[in-house]
Amino acid sequence: MNIALIQASLIWENPDANRNYFEDKINGINDTVNLIVLPEMFTTGFTMNPSAVAETMIGKTVSWMQTLAKAKNTAITGSVVIKDNSSFYNRMLFVFPSGELQFYDKRHLFTLAGEGKEYTAGDAKLIVDYMGWKICPFVCYDLRFPVFSRNVNQEYDLLLYVASWPKTRIKAWDTLLAARAIENMSYVVAVNRIGQDANDYQYVGHSQVIDMLGEQLVEPLELEGIYYATLDREKLIETRLKLNFLNDQDAFEIKN
Repeated sequence: MNIALIQASLIWENPDANRNYFEDKINGINDTVNLIVLPEMFTTGFTMNPSAVAETMIGKTVSWMQTLAKAKNTAITGSVVIKDNSSFYNRMLFVFPSGELQFYDKRHLFTLAGEGKEYTAGDAKLIVDYMGWKICPFVCYDLRFPVFSRNVNQEYDLLLYVASWPKTRIKAWDTLLAARAIENMSYVVAVNRIGQDANDYQYVGHSQVIDMLGEQLVEPLELEGIYYATLDREKLIETRLKLNFLNDQDAFEIKN
């Protein structure tokens, strides 16, 4: 599977401008790409003001993603501020080339920024079946909680993270991404934003792709750009069969 990661600076709480930016980038991506990954809250930046920017599942951004996915014949994913009934969610959308979509609501809300006061947490893991791959999407702070992301019964082949992870803790981002790949014997694809937001937080990207043994296929960089990687599922399966680490993991139960 061919993947494109778009590492970008986001325009604060301006969905139209951000959609225009990403549309230009997406239109320039090679047609051989099967999955395009955008950052967390890619239309607004990591805002704690959801009432001002939230959209619905029939709003502009969902429609925009569906139109682009069909036109490019590729899947597109990233998280968006969504209002569903009376609640706000940091919702990661996975749009298939057909325009169909699935979504994951961020489970671990970032209490340090007050995310838990403004948004509702999700309560379920999502496994997306795409091109023969099992893909497990997560959002930013989820990275710090390995139990929820544990690859039980080899339920996924690829962990997908989108983030607004600040410069001050970028070492943790790099370290934990490698740990998730190694401990779960899974590919990891992670996209983080760059630039500065309205709260003066600095972001330096470090978007990356890591294989099941912790080797970097895309090394972390701080520049705006589109980064590409090709994932090999046959190699993943062969490595798992050879090393067999996942069969020795502990059993556990997650309680809400």
